[in-house]
Amino acid sequence: MPSIFTRILRGEIPCHEVGRSERFLAFLDIHPLREGHTLVIPHVEVDKLFDLDDDLLAGMLPFAKEVAFRIEKVVPCARVGVAVLGLEVPHAHLHLVPMDSERDLEFSRPKLKMGQEELAALAKRIREA
Repeated sequence: MPSIFTRILRGEIPCHEVGRSERFLAFLDIHPLREGHTLVIPHVEVDKLFDLDDDLLAGMLPFAKEVAFRIEKVVPCARVGVAVLGLEVPHAHLHLVPMDSERDLEFSRPKLKMGQEELAALAKRIREA
């Protein structure tokens, strides 16, 4: 059975896209830790990040870097942090989280509640940054 991320890539489930290339997709997390919390995934479904082939793994960080720069232009923050958890969805992915303190990367914290219109507007601002 395809992961939820594969279903997003196929267009079966909508997302708030902030960046796309021929190998990667970046979209807003619908249960964000902070405004601008973004997921970066490869188009290929591989469970663990370090099981990606070396070329794909090496290309993921420059793609994420470009997305992070756009997030920083739109969301006030000290920096964009990166986290790799991968337990919730069996599809390799990076979390890009705007942060002002280490606490902003605590995934056990309550998530923000953002409406679909608010997420769509934010995604548009990040795409256009």
